[in-house]
This record gives sequence, C-alpha cells and structure tokens, in this order.
Amino acid sequence: MITKIEQFNKMQLKQGLPDIRPGDTVRVHQKIKEKDKERIQIFEGLVLAIKHGKGVSSTINIRKVLSGVGVEKTIPIHSPNIEKIEVIKKGKVRRAKLYYLREARGKRGKLKNIDFEQIALEPETAKEPTEIKTPEDKKEATE
Repeated sequence: MITKIEQFNKMQLKQGLPDIRPGDTVRVHQKIKEKDKERIQIFEGLVLAIKHGKGVSSTINIRKVLSGVGVEKTIPIHSPNIEKIEVIKKGKVRRAKLYYLREARGKRGKLKNIDFEQIALEPETAKEPTEIKTPEDKKEATE
C-alpha cells in the first residue's frame, strides 16, 4: 500500500535527468530570484560525491576553482530551483567520494576523461557471411 508521503515524493521526482556519477564535469542551471526578477545562474564544476541515493533528498557536491580559490556547492538534484543539469565530461574514477581532490595539485588533481563516443553504444556492424566451401571447391583450389 502506497502511503500519501510516498505518493507525494514520487510526484516531486524529476524525469529525464542525466546519469551523473562522481568524476563527471557538470553544468547546473539554477534559478535565482532577486526581488521581482528571476534569472538562471550556471555553475560548472566537478562532481565530488553523490549522497542520499536516488530519492527526493538526493544531492550532489560540485567543486570548481575560481581565481585559485576552491568553491563547493551542495545541490539537491530534484529541487524545483534546478532548471537542468548537463554532463559535459565523464571522468574515469575508482572511488565513490573524491574528497582527496580538494588538496590535490598538479597531475594528482587531474582525472582521465572518457570520450562520450565510448559510452554510447555503437551499432554492431553486420559481418558479411563467409562463403562455405564444399569439398568439390576445395579440390579445385588445390589443383
């Protein structure tokens, strides 16, 4: 039996979100309300962590460096203030939480990138059927 809370939470979930993982570089379009005006602010950075699963309360930690100063934001994915999330680059990582990148400098602070073409499923190329040779054809080929 679905409770009213579960039903309400299901209504709040956003549809069509990209597959976001730690190590990805994302661009988040966030609505900002200033007095009577509303504008969209873009925050682009590296995803350090994903927390609280895939439910309504799920969040992502994003980090970027501005003028040598690191800036981190915790963004609730299903917030109505989030207009859209774009994945720009995919990074190859072996951890779920990338907090070590806060202190990492130089080569240690870089992640290997994965091309989007590698991620997309490539259509299988149809191989031409090889001709089956009969015993008579083999005799002719040897003679």
